[in-house]
Amino acid sequence: MATEPKTPEAALAEEPAVPSLVDHYFTCWYKADVKGKRCEDHCILQHCNRICVITLAGSHLVLQSGKAIKSISYQISTNCSRLQNKVSGNLSGYGAQFLRELAPLCKIYCSDGEEYTMSSCVRGQLMEVNESILHKPSILQEKPSTEGYSAVVLPKFEESKSITEGLLTQKQYDDVVVKRINATTATS
Repeated sequence: MATEPKTPEAALAEEPAVPSLVDHYFTCWYKADVKGKRCEDHCILQHCNRICVITLAGSHLVLQSGKAIKSISYQISTNCSRLQNKVSGNLSGYGAQFLRELAPLCKIYCSDGEEYTMSSCVRGQLMEVNESILHKPSILQEKPSTEGYSAVVLPKFEESKSITEGLLTQKQYDDVVVKRINATTATS
């Protein structure tokens, strides 16, 4: 008995998905409710060379609410601008600003007047800030885990294993998001 030929769509659906660049080279870690602020979640993409790329997590209010981002600023205080971070050397990080776990990286200003602060979430040297989000803030929403990252942080070698202790795995993060949804549903 002959079987029907598969449509191209059906054949593609059966093929295993090719992992994205992020999925292939990075381990995703999460910090939920950063500084106690509900739904202000961050994603830390950790490369095997210990470099960490800081992004917004998919459940962050800026991504979920569809708010328009008016601007982004790396001016943290009167005396501190992340744009003035000057690093020399390959991975030595000479001259880099040292960040504590919850050090502010940048501020996100929305058109509705709301303001959000992205934090480093890991201790280490600030290797790079993403200046392209200053010129096109919408990248933060359109491509949060690739072109929309806020900064690159290099943890100290001796701390590279312990930096993830206060962070959530993908499964733990998914559980937090589900609990929030269930709590919201139960109260409405």
